[in-house]
Amino acid sequence: MSERLETTALGRLGAGFAKALAYAVMVIFAIMTIYPLFWLAMNSFKSTREFQVNMLGLPHVWVFDNFKMAWDFGEFGKLFPNSIIYTAGATLGVIALSVLAGFAFAKIPSRATKWLYGSFIVGILLTLNSLMIPLFIEVNVLGIYNTRFAVLLVYIGAGLPIGIYLATEYIKAIPTALVESARIDGAGYFRIFWRIILPMSVPVATTLAILNITGTWNEFALINILVSKTELKSLPLGIYKFSGSLSTDYGKQFAALTIGMAPMLLFYVAFRKQITKGVSAGAVKG
Repeated sequence: MSERLETTALGRLGAGFAKALAYAVMVIFAIMTIYPLFWLAMNSFKSTREFQVNMLGLPHVWVFDNFKMAWDFGEFGKLFPNSIIYTAGATLGVIALSVLAGFAFAKIPSRATKWLYGSFIVGILLTLNSLMIPLFIEVNVLGIYNTRFAVLLVYIGAGLPIGIYLATEYIKAIPTALVESARIDGAGYFRIFWRIILPMSVPVATTLAILNITGTWNEFALINILVSKTELKSLPLGIYKFSGSLSTDYGKQFAALTIGMAPMLLFYVAFRKQITKGVSAGAVKG
């Protein structure tokens, strides 16, 4: 009896130690994740001189003008709306086309399905660097260089390979009997998609939204070759201006980075529950 009690006590002690260790690891990870963001925001209120003297402490004099000067120099008033347009347009386009194509590839039998699906999946293997020159030539030949349409077209095209893959694999798991029953009742494929597939595809659509919102908002390389007019550029290109003549003006540089980072932080804070549910429910099992 005493041996059993000792074993139980040791088991509880071991479980308690494992739980404490897990919490300690999570706390350390949280600090390592949050502190760089806090450090960036804190230093955005310092002058360059104070930052060079005191990199880790709180500002002695809070320089709020850093944000106004960063906003004006980076021309964020023009670039902010563009980033919203590109992010929203590309995300909606990728979700709509990916789920539509995923439904066709997963539930509509056709001899061409295998080859069409494979042609999209090959796009996952292509690197961004390998696409830049062909895309630049293509938009010039089509006469759409320096247009928002070109940016949206490229962003949507770049997001489709992984989007179609995730959507197809997710929709494959939806029982085919539902589609067959609707077909027997006389429903067309569009109605089946609208009434059955689309409502059941919300988790994978959420996953695609997360991937595309973060990716498009922070995208720099593609838009840098697609547009040259300031009024068509996005926020990352405005932040890039601080790497030139203002590369040593750390206060304004950090303020510009904070302005660019803030919308994504607000996005995660506002939709953290939906993001967690979407990632867990929309994950594709191999």
